[in-house]
Amino acid sequence: MLWGGMYVVAKWGLSVVPPVTLSFLRVALATVVLLAVVRATKPARTFTRSEWCRFIGLGVAISVTLATQFLGTALTNASQSSLLTVMTPIFILLLGVILLDEEVTRVKMAGVVIALIGTALVLSGQYDLSRLTDTNLGGIVSLFTASLAWAAYTVWGRDLVRKYSALETATYATAISVPVLLAMTLVELWMRGSAIGKNVASLSFLLGLAYLSVFATALAWYLWYKGLEYADSGTIAVFFFAQPVVGSALGAFFLGEELGPLFFAGGLVMAIGLYVVSVRTKV
Repeated sequence: MLWGGMYVVAKWGLSVVPPVTLSFLRVALATVVLLAVVRATKPARTFTRSEWCRFIGLGVAISVTLATQFLGTALTNASQSSLLTVMTPIFILLLGVILLDEEVTRVKMAGVVIALIGTALVLSGQYDLSRLTDTNLGGIVSLFTASLAWAAYTVWGRDLVRKYSALETATYATAISVPVLLAMTLVELWMRGSAIGKNVASLSFLLGLAYLSVFATALAWYLWYKGLEYADSGTIAVFFFAQPVVGSALGAFFLGEELGPLFFAGGLVMAIGLYVVSVRTKV
């Protein structure tokens, strides 16, 4: 639900600063918040070299996700961009089976399919899905890369989450992504001629950045990993389908966008799928 709010806030933020720069600011401020909480609540840790390597991998996965997500969105139409929402849970499910030997029960698979159908109904009501076949190979590859990178971030983080905590894993992975995103930002600003809007110091932009940093990044990424403390990656992956429903609802409330009957029908179907996955996963 917190990620669904990004749909509205990003429309304001991207009118002021370019996308990778916004991602860097978002993650840098989130790191400050997360590190402050870790220092206040968790003991000092000494990680092994292999664990630091895994943290670095998670940080790179974050950076790749954010960069390719924005690139793919810029190169494709809205319908094709919706592939990011659909493919991410599927990649998480597959990587969980391949890398973590997680079991996919019949009931869980049924819940995934139900949630996927509900999400497809929501997206078909918001976008022209007939344009999915429009050719832009670079954009499609970028969106698939973003989905796969976030799936890797989810699956690779499980062992660290369960050995230490969701808070520490999210914090150190996010912190490591900051210098990577900074390098990408410098390249972006150089290519764009430092194209930053004049409203960067406006109250509306700063409030939007605060939401992106504190709620959609620090809190949301922590909660995402917190789920891994209680359930396998395939179970929590399905909740990613809630993002377009929340985003569409907030878009209607704040931006005056219309919601058709497919939105409500799809939202109901998706909710049923989430219930099946989260409650009935033993069979």
